[in-house]
Amino acid sequence: MRSDVLIPPHDLPGVLYLPPHPVALVIFAHGSGSSRLSPRNIFVAEKLVDRGLACLLFDLLTADESEDRRNVFDIPLLAERVCDALRWVPSQEQLVHLPIGLFGASTGAAAALVAACDAPMKIAAVVSRGGRPDLARDALRRVKAPSLLIVGGWDDDVLALNRDSLAKMQCEARLEIVPGATHLFEERGALEEVVTLAGAWFLHHAS
Repeated sequence: MRSDVLIPPHDLPGVLYLPPHPVALVIFAHGSGSSRLSPRNIFVAEKLVDRGLACLLFDLLTADESEDRRNVFDIPLLAERVCDALRWVPSQEQLVHLPIGLFGASTGAAAALVAACDAPMKIAAVVSRGGRPDLARDALRRVKAPSLLIVGGWDDDVLALNRDSLAKMQCEARLEIVPGATHLFEERGALEEVVTLAGAWFLHHAS
């Protein structure tokens, strides 16, 4: 089931995907210049729903905010918007009992990691796809949620940043490299591998 939602207090538009019997909820944090309509995130979400995971995709910025390029790199602001979504969850009867995971892409990965530190409830797991965890800065050492960093094997600069970030993390954390994939995982089978890795991580830590 797919339904449109608004995340208070800024009425950020979102889409909630619900399988018949969800075992966990995954909240997506999109990357810079993207939105809830990201085709790659939608693809991942629909495949995770097939695995029994509810998924929430929503815009991290209002229309006016997105006009200012500085906001798309304002990690504290983006993390606070993820926390807004987390505060919304208890008001939703079908979601309130579910373990929660965070899935961040690009700059959204940093927002997800910071939000995991500041969340109003326990976060079961975090997954980063082609992310910039380095932008989470000091929060990296404070993350307690098990964190999976997925990077394309040909995404050289981001891979180096993820390796450095992994070394700073003190929680359960793992780096998975998708061979032959570049930053957007546009290569054949690359996003499917992201789904496999992310789905297994969320399901394991939600149980």
